Amino acid sequence: MKSFKRILSAALFTIILIIMIGNNTYMTTNASTNYRRGALVRVGLFTRDLNDDYMILLRKNFEDIQKNNPEEVAFSFYNANYNQSTQNTDIDNALHNGIDLILLDMVNLLEIREIITKISQYNIPIVFFNRVPFSMETIKSYKKAFYVGTDSVQGGTIQGKMIVDAWNKHKDLIDKNKDDILQYVLLVGEKLNKTSIDRSTYSVSTINQAFIKTEQLASPILNWNTTFAKDSIDALFLRYGNKIEAIISNDDSMAIGAVQALQKYGYNTGIKSQSIIVVGVDGISEAKELVSKGFMLGTASQETADMANTIYTVGLNLVHNRNPVEGVPYKVDETGVAILLPYEPYTGPMFQ
Repeated sequence: MKSFKRILSAALFTIILIIMIGNNTYMTTNASTNYRRGALVRVGLFTRDLNDDYMILLRKNFEDIQKNNPEEVAFSFYNANYNQSTQNTDIDNALHNGIDLILLDMVNLLEIREIITKISQYNIPIVFFNRVPFSMETIKSYKKAFYVGTDSVQGGTIQGKMIVDAWNKHKDLIDKNKDDILQYVLLVGEKLNKTSIDRSTYSVSTINQAFIKTEQLASPILNWNTTFAKDSIDALFLRYGNKIEAIISNDDSMAIGAVQALQKYGYNTGIKSQSIIVVGVDGISEAKELVSKGFMLGTASQETADMANTIYTVGLNLVHNRNPVEGVPYKVDETGVAILLPYEPYTGPMFQ
């Protein structure tokens, strides 16, 4: 009888132990699916050029987010200096050392599939931003990937509309050789880049759709660089002189370089008769200042604080397994994996 009681007690103890182990395993498993709930989110921002004018502003906005949420997020910033191998190494190191979210401005968009394959093995969310992928199908291949950017078609269209409006109101000042044709220089950021292609195409097509004749004098590829743009316009002005009536730039950095070059020859200093149209995209502070002084016609503006907040919100949603656009005031586009923030025209008193 005593032996039976000992056996029964041992059996009950074993059953209780199994139940306790099972419950503990369930709690541990359940906790892991909560993705370190309440813990600091470690974010790595990887960009091809951390010294780009637009990126400098965007970084400051992310630093402000961290300052306002010190217990929620910690950012680390990585500059690839236009080298994809450097960016790959930085990402590898971050993955090995521990990271919760990757924000990625890729150097070479042709390698996006390889990057996604690598990061997906660690189950880490990625938010691509700034440069538009050639196809969103690659983004769709990983459920924790998303894209946040701007509407490059709209950006180019706004540039075109600003020029059309200026031409219709101040043609006598703009058409310097009185041939009823707008002669322009197009400053291109990159050759094989959807953002550049869209901004270039739609800026010019918008002008042509308004029945304004155009003639392209040159279209140098300047890699979004202020100094390259300044040197290029300097050389082109020596070649074409005041035949140049407009400079359409894919971004503000190159537009700023163009203004600097024109000012060397006495143009774009506030004298209406000595002004050449210059338009950019982004709305960075230095460009806006030039616009407000009448040294630049305008820019298609997008607030970097809004961009940073949107990227951040989407990223945290992915980290915590929420709907990527929860709490975001913008709709997902037709691809289902991208948000394109709108531009607004920002113009000044160049010909007023």
